[in-house]
Amino acid sequence: MLHPSYSDLMAVANSEVEQGEQPVVQSRYSIVLATAKRARQIVRGTAPLVDCKSKKALSVAVEELYAGKVKIVGDEDK
Repeated sequence: MLHPSYSDLMAVANSEVEQGEQPVVQSRYSIVLATAKRARQIVRGTAPLVDCKSKKALSVAVEELYAGKVKIVGDEDK
């Protein structure tokens, strides 16, 4: 089981979206892609942005997203 849950992660990722705007994250798939990409960066040597009990890159990436240290941007924001 993933903690925090997908719905919690989606709420954090979409927290800065104003009422009536399209949410940046609309599916679990978006969360999976974003955390996998960040985990690959950590494996390649990028320093983690949060202290995490687990040293596994994916767990660290999930914690970073949940803490708001990493933002998911839409295609038009790149």
